[in-house]
Amino acid sequence: MTVAHNLRRSGSAVTVFGPHVHALRRWFPGIDIQPGLSPDGAGLALEAFGTVIQLHDHRPLPDFTGLHPRAMVLEDLCRMRSPKSMATRLTEFCRNGLGLVDAEKHNGLQPPAGLAHRLHASRVVIHPAASTPDKCWLPARFIALASRLRDEGFDPQFIVGPAERPQWEPLLRAQGLGLPDLGGLDNVAAWVFESGWFIGNDSGIGHLASNLHVPTLSLFMRQGGARTWRPDWGPGQVLIGSAGIPTGRLKEKLWKYVLTPGRVARAFARLRGQETVQAAGLPGITLLR
Repeated sequence: MTVAHNLRRSGSAVTVFGPHVHALRRWFPGIDIQPGLSPDGAGLALEAFGTVIQLHDHRPLPDFTGLHPRAMVLEDLCRMRSPKSMATRLTEFCRNGLGLVDAEKHNGLQPPAGLAHRLHASRVVIHPAASTPDKCWLPARFIALASRLRDEGFDPQFIVGPAERPQWEPLLRAQGLGLPDLGGLDNVAAWVFESGWFIGNDSGIGHLASNLHVPTLSLFMRQGGARTWRPDWGPGQVLIGSAGIPTGRLKEKLWKYVLTPGRVARAFARLRGQETVQAAGLPGITLLR
């Protein structure tokens, strides 16, 4: 959405396709947002556009460069060796690749009327899921962290997708921890926007929380992935679970066992301190090892 927002600011007519952003379309006023395209019908649907852009080579649409004579794939931005976040890389692509000299990192997301930012100051959103299991910290440790936060006076509340609820409902019920049924992504965004804090794995919901300027603590398996994919809009901390583990294979296998609830709780305390200091200045992201 960073690219789409900056193209629109420059005067281009922009249409965005995707199921998740379509669910959030009322949060992006002024941009034409449509449901995701099927591979079978994508070529015909894209004929009407002068240029088409996709982040990855083969997802969500396979063989993307074969679908349109002016197709652009930004996979090289994901693979480049750089300490800069993907949000910053996309902004720089807008400036240097598209010639949009006034491009900004903001992606156009605006909360709908009637919501109050961080209304529930003690509510901590905990998102224990991710796109793949290797990115997920241990459930028992998320629960131990939530219990610790509750003892400190916070209101920890878990959010998961429909497919994950059967796993998490009995675990959380046994500990008296909340798991609200929020429905669609639009409702999730509104609920996160009115929450005080966010803690979660490397996931899209963490990026959403950062976009909403809810202070965010993100748990990452490895530092390389954290540099690229860290949420980078609002105030945040990134905690590297594999710090101190010697090799890549061991990092991937052991990080979730090495990372303790106490270490995450201390990182959350630092996030609270950072947020206080930055309240009168610009937000930032800190990587913790």
